[in-house]
Amino acid sequence: MRTPLILAAALFAVAAPTVAQLPGAPDKARVTAGTYTVDTAHTQVHWRVNHMGFSMLDGLFGATGGTATIDPKNPAASKVAIDFDIARSLTVTSPQFAEHLKSKDFFDVANNPTAKFVSTRIQPMGDHWMMNGNLTIKGQTKPVQLTMRFVGAGENPMNKKKNVGFTATGSINRSEFGLGMAVPVVSDKVDLTINAAFVAA
Repeated sequence: MRTPLILAAALFAVAAPTVAQLPGAPDKARVTAGTYTVDTAHTQVHWRVNHMGFSMLDGLFGATGGTATIDPKNPAASKVAIDFDIARSLTVTSPQFAEHLKSKDFFDVANNPTAKFVSTRIQPMGDHWMMNGNLTIKGQTKPVQLTMRFVGAGENPMNKKKNVGFTATGSINRSEFGLGMAVPVVSDKVDLTINAAFVAA
């Protein structure tokens, strides 16, 4: 008699689409010039702080929209803008902590529900790009610099559209955005990783 686990695996094998290989690949020749929209289901900001010197504390925000204008022949002319929904998509492992982060002590989401990043300069640097831009959190806009790396491009078999993805990393001082509660007991420095996916418009 088949176990439930074996039956579940068999059903998944039948229901899952057949894909011979990953649809996306880290081949820049696959990138098509044009305007792309943010894939909100697969774009996120991961943040990390040092919590009292005891542990590293992580959280996530999701994207609500944005665009990327990409020119593979002239990467420096590319532009990126992404909106993030703090009020609805802030994710941590404790509901009580989430509510505190949303309060006036930190993000004050009642008055500042979203954050935004807009690139101002993209500079190719061999295997990565340096991306400068303006980050707006809690109504305060500051310049930031991110290291951006190409993840992959290709046609998404689900929607038959061209997709392209990047990962960007960097850090900010949260006190510069009005989020300085508990500094330095909880680190002022926040490490950021933005996983961004875009779909051809």
